[in-house]
Amino acid sequence: MEIQIQSSLQRLHMPGMAMCWKTITETHQTDKLSLTDGLEMLLQSELDNRQNNKIERLIKNASFRQRATIEELELSESRGINESIANRLATGEYLKNGATIVISGPTGTGKSFLATALGERACRQGYKVRYYTVQRLFDELKLARLEGHELKFFEKTEQLDLLIIDDFGMKKLEGQQQNDFEQIIDDRYHKKSLILASQLAVADWYSIFSSEMLAEACLDRVVHKSIRIELKGISLRKKY
Repeated sequence: MEIQIQSSLQRLHMPGMAMCWKTITETHQTDKLSLTDGLEMLLQSELDNRQNNKIERLIKNASFRQRATIEELELSESRGINESIANRLATGEYLKNGATIVISGPTGTGKSFLATALGERACRQGYKVRYYTVQRLFDELKLARLEGHELKFFEKTEQLDLLIIDDFGMKKLEGQQQNDFEQIIDDRYHKKSLILASQLAVADWYSIFSSEMLAEACLDRVVHKSIRIELKGISLRKKY
């Protein structure tokens, strides 16, 4: 009977309950648990399993290029991010407000790691996240445009709870790229969160654009009321 119940739960696509039932039978608890207690254990196991699977799926779909967590951050005033700031961001409150986070600093100071850690925490909180380098973002958009799917690309990007764009400013935005970036920013303004990571100081971002008008339109939305983190110190790549 125990094996038959486990098999039925698996056929009903309830692996969490099936695993819990197997544990209950193997530890000879079937006669010790009340119906209510046993059912509560089975349901909680299934809920936990589904939540874990959802988180794994969100992290996979985010396409992070490295693994990073909030707990692994090196926090200190000397590095530009202290425990108070990290704890505040870890709550995910900025996601509810659709806030923008700007992370700047020299090469090797941990900009990508911090952006990824915040994205990973957002996934664990149930938010849809996508990580891009600025190069990959425009490569995928260029391909979508060639296939006639650019509107779908913009719609999909707009639906993300958190969009992370890394290496911003590594190359100058030319022609259509400026308009595309402006649309992405405009779609998210005060609605969905954005993290921009760049080696350039914010004051130098105007040089990224060819059009002064588009630079003004984009940066006014990005910089206005954004949460700014300026990382500093020796390169972590040299340290480790």
